[in-house]
Amino acid sequence: MNDELELLREWDADAAPLTGPARDRARHQLLNAIAHADRRTGRHTGPGRRHLLRLAAAAVVATAVTGTAVLIGTDGSGGGGTPGTSSPRVENAAATVLNGAAAWEREQEKQPVAPRDDQFIYSKRIIKETEQKTGEVKTYTDEMWDSVDVSKPSLTMELGREMWEEPADEGGGVWPPRKWSELRKLPQDPEKLVLAIISLGSRASDRPISDLDEHERFEAYWLLGELLKNPVLPQGLRPAAYEALALVPGVRTIPGVKDSAGRTGVGIAHTGRGSYKSKYLIFDPASYEFLGFRDERISTSGKKYIQLSHVVDWGIVDRVRQRP
Repeated sequence: MNDELELLREWDADAAPLTGPARDRARHQLLNAIAHADRRTGRHTGPGRRHLLRLAAAAVVATAVTGTAVLIGTDGSGGGGTPGTSSPRVENAAATVLNGAAAWEREQEKQPVAPRDDQFIYSKRIIKETEQKTGEVKTYTDEMWDSVDVSKPSLTMELGREMWEEPADEGGGVWPPRKWSELRKLPQDPEKLVLAIISLGSRASDRPISDLDEHERFEAYWLLGELLKNPVLPQGLRPAAYEALALVPGVRTIPGVKDSAGRTGVGIAHTGRGSYKSKYLIFDPASYEFLGFRDERISTSGKKYIQLSHVVDWGIVDRVRQRP
């Protein structure tokens, strides 16, 4: 419980009180994260739980508080922007990168082999973590075996520590879905995909994306980013997710960033409340190939770390610890 209290203390005490609907959304999002985190069992559950809760709290703080969103202005100064809007110049640059990534993906992708429900999705990623104060760098190789239908225990690693994820309760699931039948239900029309993922568990909205509130815009950005972390998707869904990201108001580019392999790229972030430069997707500035992710974490002792990661291998296997 101490971790949850620490997260709540990070909320801005000077911010305006939450409206009723915003409070309901915030509570629902945090409880969902807690429920998902509690499925992880074993000695090293702490880091995974804190990571999930911090993501949920960040989303709540960044988007649920009414009237406190700060977006990047036309001159990129961080001021002068109108709440609820963003610079056309900035968003056009982000759209160029994301639509370019979609085009690159369509040229490269082939019809994937669909995993069976009783199988596991294996992935291996490299995480390069830098402690901000000392500059100390550590590199981790994390492997994951995720149950496709979440009916079996999954094994995952976080910064070299193994954690078991218990099977979901009947009717439960995860985001992004792993079952092929569920992934194929996701629309590949970019606008419909945005509206579908922010309406999970309810009827999809038919309103225009421009009508999404600040919370929904950040939610769409975050959920699409999580979808892109799935190493195996039906043909056409990954480029559709890039094009969907290009439609989300508030995305912008961060030039001259590095990925975990040392490659120079361009970041795509969301300009919601808080530091938009802390978490972003990284793309090649010329080909627009997707390179990896940047994230930040804070340890229980208060140390801040920068995390750069990319997937180096993946496959479909029949059991935990089997490799393709």
